[in-house]
Parts: sequence; structure tokens; C-alpha cells
Amino acid sequence: MSFIWAPLFPQETADQLLHKMASKGMLNDTTVGIFQNCKGLRLRRASIRCCQVSAEAFRLALCPHRLVDLDASWVSGGLTGANVISGLASSPECRSSLQRLSLNGLHLDWGSLGEDDGARVGFSSLKGLKMLHLANTDLTDDILVDICSLPHLESLDISCSIVSNLTTLLQCKNTLRSLTAHRLRRLDMSPGRLLFVFSQLDALRHLDFSDDHFDVDDSDGRVGDETLRQLLEGSPQVLPSLVSLDISGRKRVSEAAVEAFVKSRGGLVFLGLLATGLSSCQVLSSQKNLKVTGEANGNQVCEALRRYRERECFVREALVHLYSLTTDADKPQPDMLKLVVSVMQSHPTSLHVHLVATACVFNLTTQDLAEAMPVSLISSTVTQLLHAMRTFPNNQQVQKNCLLALCSDYILQDVPFDKYLAAMLVINWLSSHEDPTLQRMAVAVISILVAKLSTVEMAQLSKDVFFMKQLLAIVQQKAAVGVVDATLRFALSALWNLTDEMPAAARNFIECQGLELYEEVLESYYSEPSIQQKILGLLNNIAEVEELQADLMDEDLLEHILSLLQDSQLEVGVRYFAGGILAQLASRADAWTLDGELRSTVLRQLHESIMTWTHLEREMVSYRSFRPFCPLIQTSQPLGVQLWAVWAIHLVCSQNTSHYSSMLEKEGLTELLKALAAHPDTHSDIKRLSDSILFMVEEHQNPSEAREPHNS
Repeated sequence: MSFIWAPLFPQETADQLLHKMASKGMLNDTTVGIFQNCKGLRLRRASIRCCQVSAEAFRLALCPHRLVDLDASWVSGGLTGANVISGLASSPECRSSLQRLSLNGLHLDWGSLGEDDGARVGFSSLKGLKMLHLANTDLTDDILVDICSLPHLESLDISCSIVSNLTTLLQCKNTLRSLTAHRLRRLDMSPGRLLFVFSQLDALRHLDFSDDHFDVDDSDGRVGDETLRQLLEGSPQVLPSLVSLDISGRKRVSEAAVEAFVKSRGGLVFLGLLATGLSSCQVLSSQKNLKVTGEANGNQVCEALRRYRERECFVREALVHLYSLTTDADKPQPDMLKLVVSVMQSHPTSLHVHLVATACVFNLTTQDLAEAMPVSLISSTVTQLLHAMRTFPNNQQVQKNCLLALCSDYILQDVPFDKYLAAMLVINWLSSHEDPTLQRMAVAVISILVAKLSTVEMAQLSKDVFFMKQLLAIVQQKAAVGVVDATLRFALSALWNLTDEMPAAARNFIECQGLELYEEVLESYYSEPSIQQKILGLLNNIAEVEELQADLMDEDLLEHILSLLQDSQLEVGVRYFAGGILAQLASRADAWTLDGELRSTVLRQLHESIMTWTHLEREMVSYRSFRPFCPLIQTSQPLGVQLWAVWAIHLVCSQNTSHYSSMLEKEGLTELLKALAAHPDTHSDIKRLSDSILFMVEEHQNPSEAREPHNS
């Protein structure tokens, strides 16, 4: 990919563009091509971390730039360390300009490097290098010899490599200021020899000689532990410039050694003690300017998550302690949550990390804590929870933790995230689990999510027969034993929302024998108005679809619904939805296939019943649109049909005027209502309600000009 034409970007903008493309997963062999334009897009600090970029694309797009900083860690696509070195070395500018290079996680493929003017190409070809990170690579002693010949090398990371001898570090003893040597399992040096090498590094300010405490072989690391003991207890003249030491994971170091070291180093600013059992040392509490990684308090744990983001062994340890610290959290801690999300992103496939991290997320967002944090943070947190659900579908604890965190009205209602994906992940989990508590939470989450989906997403979901079957199975399960609980209510609500103005979903409902099930539930839950409303609400949705109305033309069903309409002892909500079904079906005389007398009775009872209904203050129903009402308020419709429609419109408009008045205007219903109110054959009850609706609309649009209707 390349620009036909491009302006001259500010240099920092070019760096930011590349970084953003990389972090969003948009950088690959095709898109990286735009950076071949070295005049318009001038890169200095390039990050292609974790991207899929080939050696050829790297050479063409990045090597021509005068790079100062390059991070090609964990790149896939076949790029090797040798490709990077030879590519950079082929550029005279990069040979001298490049100061920082990160190749963590790459295969170095050292043997494939050739020669240039008789000299072997290597790291030493990049004379300007000051910082080199080669953690988790196949770095060997021979390559380290080449690296240590760099004249300006200040910072070196050789963690988790197969280096066995550090003596070659003496070549750069006057320049090396930072050495990170975490988990060097092939190290083959005596404690005395290792301490001698360290003692010669007079410029060294930071030393990380930590270890992976999860490794099973307890004999590993003894040389390192003994070396550190001698260093800690020894003279401050050894490593005199040292202000930062990391010995996390070293389980054999004593508290006395740490205490002696801290007391003898007045300028110490950092000490890594995670998983050593030493972070509660009394001497640490008096060091106000000393940062410590450990498990003694929240500050130490957060410092560990911040510094060890890439090290799974330490992340796991820190998260376990964070979980304990946050179990009874009562104050929002956004910085802490941000760190948890960050380590989840750094270890996307680690079950160990996500098991504890998802539990920490729940602790940090439960109750009202999430509401007090930035919405963008909660949004990215939920995105990470969904990633965990998708990555570990068979781990019940991860799924449970995610469900617990998601089951929040605030998160589900007000936080932006991929609600369609969330609904699919939860329904998939629900299909294979029957734990009552988790089932209730899952169905509750689905119920809210379905109501929040866009029209496009709803249309997509409405075609998913599996989704429909899972919810109907919940209803069947609950109805079989006659229980009335939150799980049943949530399942019915989800099905109601799923079929709202979605013919495909309504058709799936019928094909999945939902109609037969709902007829049974409607009769067996006669004394439960909340259940009846949800049942009748969904049947309303089916009745709105002309081609499905024939499926409702069952005399026993309609006579039962008619009895609900007529029963003055029932709540208005139940009678309202019963009336809606009957109004839709009776509105099409040509499609009515039952006895004509029944239709006449329905129309008569609609008028008589509706006139007895009292106005409802609480919101009982909401509508995506008024389109299903258009056929019902035509001047040619029978009185009962018109009356139910205008009563329904009047109800929702009086409860949420601003929302529904604009919907009426947009969908053309104000003109239909005006025509209905003006028609000479329109009943006075309908005229009164129509005028009242039109007044509300006018008052909302022109508050100063609206006039009360005459017959209100």
C-alpha cells in the first residue's frame, strides 16, 4: 500500500501513526507500505511490536528511515533478529542513528548473518546503540561477545536467554548503566566469579537479577541466590553507583541481608522483593523515597504489576495478592483497575493470569465502584472480559468471574462495548451450564443486552435459531415446575425484546414451538400479572407481522386473551397487551379466518374495556418505532382498533414526551392523527385522545404557542 500523494507530516505524527496502527492490530505487510514514503512520513521512533510483518516488508518500509528507536518485539510473519540487523546495517544512516533496539521474543537466527566489506554483520555494526533488549531470544555467549563490543552500550536486557557466561560484560564496564538478567537458567559461573564481574561494573545503576519462583526445580538458581547474598551483605564499594536492585523470586535470600543492604545504600530508589517473603521488612517502612515491589501492601503490588507487565510469573503472584487486598474494596481505584487490564492485554492467552485478573476486575467494579471511574476505562475493561470469555470458553471460573463483573445495571446500560458479542458469548456459555445462580445472572445480562442492541445487530441476532432455542429452553425448564423467579422473568423479557419489530425472530419463535409453550404458560400463570404481561407482549410482536397473524388465529387462544381483556380485576398492563393482540388481528377483516361474531365481540369489548382503564404513571412499555400503529389509526379502521392504538400512543407520549413526539413527527403519525381527529365519523373518545397527543407534540416543539385542545 502506498500514498498517491501525501503532505509532509510532522515527524512526531508519523511515529504516532505507526504506533497507533500497530497497537490496533492494523499493521501488516500491506499497510506498512505507506511508510515507504520517507519524505512525507519520516519515522524516528518506530514500533511494530506484536505485528505480522515479513522481512521484505520491514526492509522496504522501515530501513530507509533515519531511526533512533525501534521496537520489533514479538513480531510474527517470519521476521528474525538477523533480518532486522542486516536491514538496519544496510542503511548508513541507521548504523549511526539507531540508539534503542528491542527484539524481545524474536528468533535471532545469528548464523544467517553474512559479511559486509569482509567484516561480519552483527549488533556491533550499529555503532550508535545505547539500549538493547533481547529477552526471550536465542541469545548465546558468542552473540553477547559481539554486543559487548558496542562503544556506547548503556542498557542491556538478556532475560530468559541461554547465556551461560557474563564475563564478557567487562568489555562495557565503563558504559553499562542497566543490566536486566531475569531467569538466566543456563548460567554456569561460580558465585565468586559472578560477583567479581558485577563488582567491576562501576557505572551500573540498575541490576535485575530476579528469578521465576514458579519453576519446579528447587536446585535451580542457587548460584544466583548465593551471589546476591554476598552482594547484599558485602561492601557498598561493590557496584557503588547502584540505586536500583531487583531480586524478586529469589526465595533463599535472608531478611538480614536485605536489611544490611538497604542501610548501607542511602541513594537506593528501587528494590524488587516480590515472591521473596521479604517485602514486609521493618527497614523498608522508614525509606520514604524507596519504591518496592512486593506483597505487603497495595503500593507494592501495584508497583509489581507496573514493572513486571511482561513477566507472567510475577503478574500471577501480584494478582493473587491484589485479589486479597481488594476483596472488600469500598473506594474506586481506577489506577489499580488500569493495571489489571494492562496485564490481561499483555498475556491474552494465559489462563493463570485471567483466572485471577477477572476476579480482581469484579472486586474493583462491584457495587457502585464502576460508576465513579472513567467510562473509557470501564469500556476497555469489559472488552477485556469479553476476550477472556471467548478465549477460555470451557473454564467455569473465568466465565463466572466475567459474568459477575458484567452483571451490573450501570455497565450494561451506560458503558459502550460490543453488546452483540457479549450476548452471543453469554448465551453460548448458558447452553452448557445449569447452575441456578449463574443461570440467573446470565439470563439477566442477556435480557438487558438484547434491549440495548442496534437495529442492525437485532436483525442479525433475530436470525439466530440457537439463541432463540436457548431462551425458550429456560422458559420451558421453569414452567415445567411452575416456579416464578427472576430467571424466568429475564428470559421472557429477552424473548419479548428479541421479537420486537423483528419478523425473522418472530418466525423462529413459532418454528421453535414457542407459541405452544406460551399458550401453556399464559394459562398456568394466570395469577402472575408480571409473567402474563411479558407473554402477551411477545404475542403482540407476532400479531404485528401480517404474514404470521394466521398462526394466532386459534379460537381457544383468542377467547382466552379476550377474557383477559374483559377481566376488570386484572392489572391494566395485562389488559393493555391483550387488547394489542386483538386490535392487530381484528384490524384486517379480510385476514380474519375465525367466526365473524368473535371479531365483532372483540371490537366491542376493546372499546368498552379501554374506556375503563386508568392512566398509568409508571413506564410499562417502550417502542422502537410507531410503524406497527400506522395501519391501526387509519380512518377506515373500526372504533375498537383505533381506540387501542391512540390510547397506547397517548400513554407513552405522556410518559416520555420528548422522545416520542419527535418519533411521531419523523414517522408521519402526526399527519395520520390529524386526519383521524378531523374525520367526521371518528368517535369523540378517539378525537379527544388524538387532540391530546397532538397538543403534547406541539407543546414540545413550540412551548409558547401550544393551545389546550377544546375537548380535553
